[in-house]
Amino acid sequence: MACPVQFLCRGLRTVGLVLLYYVFSIGITFYNKWLMKGFHYPLFMTLVHLTIIFCLSALTRQAVQWWTGKPRVTLRWKEYLRKVAPTAIATALDIGLSNWSFLFITISLYTMTKSSAVLFILFFSLVFKLEEPNPFLILVVLLISCGLFMFTFESTQFNLEGFILVLLASFIGGIRWTLTQVLTQKAELGLQNPIDAMYHLQPLMFLGLFPLFLFNEGLSLSTSEKLFRVTELS
Repeated sequence: MACPVQFLCRGLRTVGLVLLYYVFSIGITFYNKWLMKGFHYPLFMTLVHLTIIFCLSALTRQAVQWWTGKPRVTLRWKEYLRKVAPTAIATALDIGLSNWSFLFITISLYTMTKSSAVLFILFFSLVFKLEEPNPFLILVVLLISCGLFMFTFESTQFNLEGFILVLLASFIGGIRWTLTQVLTQKAELGLQNPIDAMYHLQPLMFLGLFPLFLFNEGLSLSTSEKLFRVTELS
């Protein structure tokens, strides 16, 4: 009787986590779109988010270490740069480009275009041999993408620049989630815990996105009333 009970508990936990993911994912999408209406610096906003996540994950790691008395995993620089950097850069670009697109497109067009991410995830999971070629899996992914596309098709206001940004983010997102799975499933790295993974990812994500921020938003933000209340260049 223990096995069915354990199976049921795991199933309920999985469903609960998926529901929480959807709630927070939908919530952050609407929040970012709302924020972009008055604050036109999506890359700067993303950098702030990354900084906050790093601080919170570091504090959580310290609290858990103090509570359990067991040291948390810390990667050596060689492993860190070789194995974490690709995932971090892909994640930073995915999030940054997605937030950037909110300056140009509606949430419906964003959702429609972002639904293509599952196709790229499937493609890269096959490339990295995380999944075996399965016609049923491919069919399910295609049906999900088509369903999301049809759901939002009639309500979209097309913008080419925003569309390209989201499509590029979806492509990079396929790389991101595939590399994330590879990273967290490597037992020798010890990053199975999501808090440890976030702690190691955020600094490189920040550094990977910072040059793009400087190029696109650095000057305008430094002379903006939103930051330093400067109205004109002297």
